[in-house]
Amino acid sequence: MKPTECSFLFWPMSIAAPPRTQYEAVIGLETHCQLSTATKIFCGCPTTFGAPANSQTCPICLGMPGVLPVLNATVLEYAVKAALALNCQIAPHSKFDRKQYFYPDLPKNYQISQYDLPIAQQGWLEIELVDEQGQSSRKRITIERLHMEEDAGKLVHAGADRLAGSDYSLVDYNRAGVPLCEIVSGPDMRSGVEAAEYAQELRRILRYLGVCDGNMQEGSLRCDVNISVRPVGSPVFGTKVEIKNMNSFSAIQRAIDYEIERQTQALEAGERIRQETRLWEEGSQRTISMRSKEGSSDYRYFPEPDLPPIELTPAQIDHWREELPQLPAQKRHHYEEVLGLSAYDARVLTDERPAAEYFEATVAAGADPKQASNWISGDITAYLKAHKLDIQALPLRPAGLAELLGLIQAGTISGKIAKELLPELLSQGGSPLALVEAKGLTQLSDPAALEAIIDELMVAHPRELEQYRAGKNKLFGFFVGQVMKKTGGRADPRLTNDLLKAKLEG
Repeated sequence: MKPTECSFLFWPMSIAAPPRTQYEAVIGLETHCQLSTATKIFCGCPTTFGAPANSQTCPICLGMPGVLPVLNATVLEYAVKAALALNCQIAPHSKFDRKQYFYPDLPKNYQISQYDLPIAQQGWLEIELVDEQGQSSRKRITIERLHMEEDAGKLVHAGADRLAGSDYSLVDYNRAGVPLCEIVSGPDMRSGVEAAEYAQELRRILRYLGVCDGNMQEGSLRCDVNISVRPVGSPVFGTKVEIKNMNSFSAIQRAIDYEIERQTQALEAGERIRQETRLWEEGSQRTISMRSKEGSSDYRYFPEPDLPPIELTPAQIDHWREELPQLPAQKRHHYEEVLGLSAYDARVLTDERPAAEYFEATVAAGADPKQASNWISGDITAYLKAHKLDIQALPLRPAGLAELLGLIQAGTISGKIAKELLPELLSQGGSPLALVEAKGLTQLSDPAALEAIIDELMVAHPRELEQYRAGKNKLFGFFVGQVMKKTGGRADPRLTNDLLKAKLEG
């Protein structure tokens, strides 16, 4: 056999396809939070939302020649408190800068912000994720910086002008000069779920502090997402894309999930990701390109000449630190580890500070934590939503709820009776015990009295008794219902069940 013929003696080798590259997202959020001050950051104009267009302006916030800004002291206080709550390092020396920002809704054609010396840096917040089985996991998200700045105005884009036959836009400068904190996270999130939870936890903290109302529908809290995709295990970030125009936490999650898929498909197809700003289009559930992304050099920052540097003393920082309330994560830990609540219950109760304080006051008045949690998260929350009320306005105070739960625990009334009384207590308040006595609803817990009632029912329903004793166990519920009907729902449920079982099977 010739050497050239040897190749015919071997089968062709199958070559396995290379494994598909696995990608991961790298996500960070830039959150703009309007501070809940009565006046703007550099002038005395009010910050009331919803006022007639251009009715809350003055020469300072309109950027007229010759005017000088003056820093609102409450803005500084709120910014430092927010930074302390986010475990940031507070700068004893910081300053304002001019950011060249040429937009129609920025009357000065620059924005007063902070650049290289922000008020705070190097912080973190903790998020807690609860899975479908109720298991929780915690993760720290870094806060790279927090700085103060002024908001821009608002453009209102109208349709075609019937007279001119063209589109046009109107500008409302009421929002120009409203104080903002911009909070920049680290690139620590890997999914839309994590990013949405980060934004919600940040909102909780700011609302607990009372420095921002967090109303996304009104623009009080606005999130821009920076997202890139890279091969799993790669130390190098991919090309960053910014997403704007998200007005809810669910939109943040959906926009990120969409963008992860878009960028992954592009990389798999060999395409290049372009650094740009994209908008989230709610109607079509997709992101669309808006403009190429600016860099810091495009803004041409320089120190703001009309404002002096900010100097903070350790004593002032410590004073503001002492005024901080207990924060949501601290409450969740306490509820789970000390009070024995589930991660889900702790999360629900701590979502709003007033609800958490109502719960804590109820427990302090002697209520069982789990029972208090169930009633507040269930019936009471449903009542508040149906009547569009805040929990602080409820006539039923925490001590009254603790008294009601104590009546159930002592066997004075049943849970069913308590639920029947609850609407009246929620609307009118007062003592649950006094209401029970006035209505004659004390639970019937006398064994002799209940036995007599059961004996009467067994005589009155011989056919059902015979069927039960013949094995039709479902009729037990029938007899329980008859006892409750006879006693007007006042029979002790547990004692009733025990006595019925003994009598029916005797």
